[in-house]
Amino acid sequence: GEQQLSCLLSLAGHILSGLICHPDQEHILYPLGCTVVIQGMANGKQTFLHGHTNNVSCVVVSKSGMLVASGQVTFMGFKVDHIILWDFKKQELLARLSLHKGRIEGLAFSPNDLYLVSLGGQDDGSVVVWSIPKREAVCGSPASARSAGNATVLAFSRCRDEMFVTAGNGTIRVWELDLKNRKIRPTECQTGQLKRVITCIKMADDDSYFYVGTSSGDVLKLNPNNKLMSDYGPQKEKFSMGVTALLLLKTGDIIVGTGGGIVALCKGSNYKAMKKIQVQGTVTSLTRRGQGHQFFAGTNESQIYRVNYTEFKEELIATCHNEAIHDIVFPLGTSDLFATCSKNDIRVWHTPENRELLRIVIPNMTCRAIEFMSDGRSIISAWNDGKIRAFMPETGRLMYVIDHAHSLGVTAIAATRSCRRIISGGGEGQVRVWEIGERTRKLEEVLKEHISAVSCIKIKKNDRECVTASLDGTCIIWDIVRFIRNQMILANTLFQCVCYHPEEYQIITSGTDRRIGYWEVFDGSAIRELEGSASGSINGMDITSDGAHFVTGGDDHLVKMWDYNEGEVTHVGVGHSGSITRLKICPGNKYIVSVSADGAILRWRYPHAP
Repeated sequence: GEQQLSCLLSLAGHILSGLICHPDQEHILYPLGCTVVIQGMANGKQTFLHGHTNNVSCVVVSKSGMLVASGQVTFMGFKVDHIILWDFKKQELLARLSLHKGRIEGLAFSPNDLYLVSLGGQDDGSVVVWSIPKREAVCGSPASARSAGNATVLAFSRCRDEMFVTAGNGTIRVWELDLKNRKIRPTECQTGQLKRVITCIKMADDDSYFYVGTSSGDVLKLNPNNKLMSDYGPQKEKFSMGVTALLLLKTGDIIVGTGGGIVALCKGSNYKAMKKIQVQGTVTSLTRRGQGHQFFAGTNESQIYRVNYTEFKEELIATCHNEAIHDIVFPLGTSDLFATCSKNDIRVWHTPENRELLRIVIPNMTCRAIEFMSDGRSIISAWNDGKIRAFMPETGRLMYVIDHAHSLGVTAIAATRSCRRIISGGGEGQVRVWEIGERTRKLEEVLKEHISAVSCIKIKKNDRECVTASLDGTCIIWDIVRFIRNQMILANTLFQCVCYHPEEYQIITSGTDRRIGYWEVFDGSAIRELEGSASGSINGMDITSDGAHFVTGGDDHLVKMWDYNEGEVTHVGVGHSGSITRLKICPGNKYIVSVSADGAILRWRYPHAP
């Protein structure tokens, strides 16, 4: 049967609101698609908690560090286990809890691991208290009064298992759990004339007060015992774009994260910013390591920063694309580097250390395809503004630009082994051959056959022939010495990808009809057809250097490994939460790297490793 591919690494896409530092001070946790990632701080090693059927919306860790809970987003009308309780040490699933509909907005553990409280999203609007030992709901109640808006955030008392706070649009409530009568009773807090939308809550370690951050850019301090606001600030210069995250320090000072990407250290007495730093994106989470000698900030642009409290300097420790990734390539013969491209940029990654080495930014443009020249001296790239750009792979310096390469954007690109030619495809369907000299770039030939965008180009090893796949339902094999069409392959599909078998007498194709086709290069005849996927387009494929196996990925979020001769799936990789756009087997067959429409890069252990 099919075996699981093991995921070695994932570089996160969007959501980082759930970035948490584990009490052991050695791990950070965050949601990534349908999984929860546990990452070692020292070695960066990642493990994954699999169990959710949809994107994880929040993750929490208990005060003891023994338990983890995660909640998911679910389409309305589906009865799904929204919350999963995990054993952190064993990294296994303890229980699935289900009452809510829609999405889980928030989760919180009581201080002694007795209860878990959950807050349903807009479609649900209820608060449920779960008994952890019994794995069942104790009681539930609507989260906010009908007159108030939705409650969206939640925090548990740090000392008592019977008290927690919810807040949201015009509502701040302190709840008491009455276990004997299986009831929870809310008291609305009084904020006088202030009308605020609450975005985050932090409870003091001794429960004497709690802070809430607001979309108006100020912080309110409330007393959970008398339910009154004691003060708020800054009263004059509020934080621009709202307060989005809070952290309390032992000193009584607070750290504020904002919608404008400011992380500020504020005096607890007057909320005046004493130190501040600027990060990229909206600050979605602040989490302290231990007593707070350092803390972490996560942003909505998929950046994770480590900040030392004393110097108050930020260091970027993890980053990723936050837009769809369109291509992934390895240089010829090396698996230590790879490049990806997206909207605004091309990034070069160092595989052994999983770190970004270089980012080449072209603002507001989208890079559709990339290739390393086989001599390793340049990265060539296809852009939606109709230009081909070449960069130096070490420095990212622009080497040359071919303007007006295609009228409807450049959609595919490849280079000959000799490095003397580039073949490009465009949105209008033309295939163009460029002669690349030391200082010159000359258009050598235009091949006009395709009537829609060219999606993929592969060149034969001897540089004398190439194949182009197009969204017009054809693949064309070209003689690129005489510039004539050798063969045309027709199918009722939008072709997304094509590969030569290493012996180059066959090609395989795939696309929107979910079928994988094998074809004779010599006469274009069909050899066999496989059902490639149960749902959605197949967008990427790659074949091993010996031709024994190939991999595919597409809209079903799965990486599949196939036996070429048998035409059967041998392994499946589950981990992406978005459509896979492209994937590659690295030179030397050590791993497979897949990229997706939600900006994630996943690296998989190659199962038939030599």
